[in-house]
Amino acid sequence: MESSAQGKPEGGRLTLLLAAPRGFCAGVERAIRIVELSLQKYGAPVYVRHEIVHNRYVVERLERMGAVFIDDLSQAPDDAKVIFSAHGVPKSVPAEAKRRGLFYLNATCPLVSKVHVEAERHFAAGRHVLLIGHAGHPEVEGTLGQLPDGAITLVETAEEARAFVAADSARLAFVTQTTLSVDDTEEIVAVLRRRFPSIAGPHREDICYATTNRQEAIKRIAPRAGLVLVIGAPNSSNSLRLVEVALRSGARNALLIQRAGDIDWTLFDGVTVLGLSAGASTPDILIDEVIAALRERFDLTIEETSVTREDVVFNVPRALAS
Repeated sequence: MESSAQGKPEGGRLTLLLAAPRGFCAGVERAIRIVELSLQKYGAPVYVRHEIVHNRYVVERLERMGAVFIDDLSQAPDDAKVIFSAHGVPKSVPAEAKRRGLFYLNATCPLVSKVHVEAERHFAAGRHVLLIGHAGHPEVEGTLGQLPDGAITLVETAEEARAFVAADSARLAFVTQTTLSVDDTEEIVAVLRRRFPSIAGPHREDICYATTNRQEAIKRIAPRAGLVLVIGAPNSSNSLRLVEVALRSGARNALLIQRAGDIDWTLFDGVTVLGLSAGASTPDILIDEVIAALRERFDLTIEETSVTREDVVFNVPRALAS
C-alpha cells in the first residue's frame, strides 16, 4: 500500500483500487516493437495497415517517428515497407502485397494467429465454423478472411446462437475473438454446446490471457468501488469489455476514458473508493498520468489488487531480430 498526503485539502480522502494486471499485453508490446525496429532498420516512412493497436497516443507517437498509417494497401507506394496490425488481416491482404512485390512484416498477435490456424483446421476437416465476436472489429474481419466466403458464420450474441440453423449439425466448430467478455462468451458457448453436443471447440481457450486477467482483476475491485475508470480507446474491444465487466460485477458507475484530461470530476461527488484499470493497448504513461491527476486533487491511498503476474513475451519476426 502506498499513501500520499499531497492532495488538495478540499479534495478529501480517496482510496484508489488499482487493478493488476493492467495496460500493455505481450501482443501489443510485440506489435509496437515491430514498428519501432522497422523504422530503425529501414528508415522512415514505414506504412502500417490500420492502427497498429487501438490507442491514439501510441499511434501518434509512432507517426512522429515516421510511421504512416493507412486503411488499404492501395495507399502504399510500390517501394513501401508495410506492417500488418496486431489484430490480423484477411488472407487477401498479404496476397495483394505479394502480387505487388511489397516487403511486409506481420505484427498479428500470435494468439490471434492461433485462432486463424484453428479456423483453417476445422475448415479442412469439413466443419462449418462459427466465429463468436463483434461485427466490424478488425480482428473479426481478419478471421473471417481466413476462409472462403460462406465458410464462417459470425455469432455476436446468445440469441443469435439460439437462432442459428446448421446445414449439418454434426459438422460444426467454433472459434472466438480474443478480446471478448469471458462471461458473455461462456453463455454463447453453453448455448451452442447444448444445441449441438458434437460441436468442436478450441484446444485451448481463444480469449487471450491478457483479456482474461484484466477482467478477473476488475471483478475483484468493482464491488468496493463507487466509480471505476478504465483507461483505453473507444475502439478497443478489450477496454470496452472491462467497463461492462465492472458494472456487472457491482461497481455503482464505470466509464471509459482515454487519458486524464477526459475525467469528469463531478462524478467523484460522494465517491470515496475509486477503481482503476487499463486496456491491453494502454501505455503506462497514460496510467501514471491519471494517478498524478488524482494525487493533485485528493489525499490518495493506493491499494493494488493483483490476480496474477504476467511474464509472457512474444518474439519479433526474424527479419528484425538481428
